[in-house]
Amino acid sequence: MTTFDSIPTPSCPLVRPISTVVPPTEMTPSFLIDTKNKSYKHQYANIYFTRLILLRNAVEKQAKARWNGLQSEPLYVARVLDIVKSQLCWVIGTVYMDMPLKPNVLEDIGRDHSIPAPPPREKFYCDEDSVMLEDESGRIKLVGDRVSEERLVTGVIIAALGMETPTGDFEVVDMCTAGLATFAEEEILASDDMDVDMDPSSTQDEYVAVISGLSIGSPSPADAQIQMLVEYLTGEAGGPEDQQLASQITRLIIAGNSLSLAEYGEEGEDEKRPRKFGASAQAIFSPHPNLALSAHLHDLTSALPVHILPGEDDPSGTILPQQPFPRAMFGKAAAFESFHCESNPAWLRVRCDETESPIPNEGRASSSQSNQPPVTRSLLVTSGQPVLDMYKYLPTPPSSLVSIAASTLRWRHVAPTAPDTLWCHPYRDRDPFILRETPDIYLVGGMPQFGTELVGSEDGSGRAGRCCRIVLVPSFSQTGVLVLVNLRTLEVQRVDFGVEGLSAGGGEQQPSGDDGDAMAKG
Repeated sequence: MTTFDSIPTPSCPLVRPISTVVPPTEMTPSFLIDTKNKSYKHQYANIYFTRLILLRNAVEKQAKARWNGLQSEPLYVARVLDIVKSQLCWVIGTVYMDMPLKPNVLEDIGRDHSIPAPPPREKFYCDEDSVMLEDESGRIKLVGDRVSEERLVTGVIIAALGMETPTGDFEVVDMCTAGLATFAEEEILASDDMDVDMDPSSTQDEYVAVISGLSIGSPSPADAQIQMLVEYLTGEAGGPEDQQLASQITRLIIAGNSLSLAEYGEEGEDEKRPRKFGASAQAIFSPHPNLALSAHLHDLTSALPVHILPGEDDPSGTILPQQPFPRAMFGKAAAFESFHCESNPAWLRVRCDETESPIPNEGRASSSQSNQPPVTRSLLVTSGQPVLDMYKYLPTPPSSLVSIAASTLRWRHVAPTAPDTLWCHPYRDRDPFILRETPDIYLVGGMPQFGTELVGSEDGSGRAGRCCRIVLVPSFSQTGVLVLVNLRTLEVQRVDFGVEGLSAGGGEQQPSGDDGDAMAKG
């Protein structure tokens, strides 16, 4: 008689822990544009003036703490045009990068449109670039080795210490930025080890899962990997260890590029041509990618809370901040209160505690309560456009995507290159991209590869203070990578999804298991 081995199951019932979205505070940035402020008649110069006013005090405080102990006692100059020649002084202003390779709208308007436009450049950086410092009074050119070492981009607020040269340039000997702002949430007791890829078997902590770039509807879809992802997050795939880790995921964040850009082939070009009256025409847009995404979201939302952000390739507005998707786009998934359409960027305050959530699927109580204290984490999530735009300004190496994301925290600004080379809304009296508080977790989607780093602040005694976890989330359709972040310890894990003989979107082939499928945890 043939005997079959029993299917391994968890030793005890698995129950997903609780996490809830906490209401924002007065310091929490809002990226929503209401009808009252939805006006495009204002000049973009207002953003730069507002940014300088709001960040001047923070930069001035850091500069005084940095340079007040110098023997030469440098003079503080309130305006750029008040700089005195041959006298050591420091001034605060906005950086402007004068780059010959940077796109110029006037040149684009004046070019011969009978000739196809050249493809967009991968980098704006070249040896002929110059750095300017400007305020409401005027502009001065910054020179010196210290300027090239700082790796600046347009829109950053800095304090420059130096002396004006006979040629009218400002020779910089040191620079200072605003530095990390105070952290948004109260500090909790955590382990001293915050390494990546720690074994979660010894803890029962809460995780947040992050993916980006599903690119449903692309010419090389990753349908098999996406289906495996859905089954993994809903607890229907993997062994006992996989199901144990999946049960600790409290919510899922989709950081942009869920749908693929529409690509017109020869048939698409024919469809765009004018037709005679009465001739039949088929719609170019296919609803199938959106229907497939809605079906996956319905399966996921029935198991855990889901937050979805628009991205560069999604059917959403181009300018930042991108506004939330209409819930009606996603069919049955929109019926769940645990389904959240967020703006891009988005700021989330997530709390993990033992309280039963009033919203279905926002949290599920366990029969055995955890003895861990409640914890609230602030998450800043973007779909990657600001970091990718700043990447064009800087030479690589030494700059990298992780270092650029870390610099935005020290500059206290998420998108300094907006509105110069990154489209954004023409705000009049505020700049929502300014970071008045530092998040605990900074998630950047739409990246070409996975990366993570801890960015810490230094207190007055020189000891390392609190840290912000930066995570670069790669495109799932290209890499098959799901990122897990521990909400208590800020440890990071990645889960790789692959199918034998297939690769995620034509990328690097994933490792396979005995049965041909693999979910590799690293």
